[in-house]
Amino acid sequence: MINRHTALKIRKIHRYLGLFIGIQFLMWTMSGLYFSWTDIDDIHGDQFRNLHYQPKSFRNLINPSQLNVIKGIKTIEIRDINNEPYYWINQKQLYNALSGELKDGISEREALYVANQFMDKSLKVSDIKLINEVDKKHEYREKLLPAYVISYDNDEALKSYVSLNDGKFQTVRHRSWRWFDFLWMTHTMDYEGRDNFNTIILRVFSLLGLITVLSGFLLWYTSSTTIRKILK
Repeated sequence: MINRHTALKIRKIHRYLGLFIGIQFLMWTMSGLYFSWTDIDDIHGDQFRNLHYQPKSFRNLINPSQLNVIKGIKTIEIRDINNEPYYWINQKQLYNALSGELKDGISEREALYVANQFMDKSLKVSDIKLINEVDKKHEYREKLLPAYVISYDNDEALKSYVSLNDGKFQTVRHRSWRWFDFLWMTHTMDYEGRDNFNTIILRVFSLLGLITVLSGFLLWYTSSTTIRKILK
């Protein structure tokens, strides 16, 4: 049986470990509850999207091989921009699919057209602006830049994003998504990019959490009268 002095040390270690990582344990629990009680489709903003959107079909398109693409075509996608078809080639260049003319980005008006195809028709636009760069913590991180950010007259501080170079609708962001993103950050403990599960701080706190739980079991063992009776 562990002596009283050792038992007191274990109790003290357990108490201070619990105090040190208790806040993080609380954040893990709160974020886990939020994730399990929310609908991921609502977090993605499906309630604000035009879920019945169907891409338009176009005729009489120019043969892509006729375009002046110096290094040849590796990838090609078609875009509907202001009711005109465009080829997005090699993830770099935008060509009019009827005339073959190279297009240098889209305008605000064209960005609004693209966003309107993917967003609920009842939403009212309140503002549109162009962003050229964002940091790792921004809600539009790891997506194509420059991009138009379109704000809507909505209680959820709703925004949609359309990239300038290829005219593609990128994503939707709103208040519930931002709460999810914040709690996800506290869950992964990646305070920069959010999605790295291999940070040193997460590893340290996970290890300390294990030690805290084990010290709790050991504390129960050293203080249990039942165990004392069994050992006697």
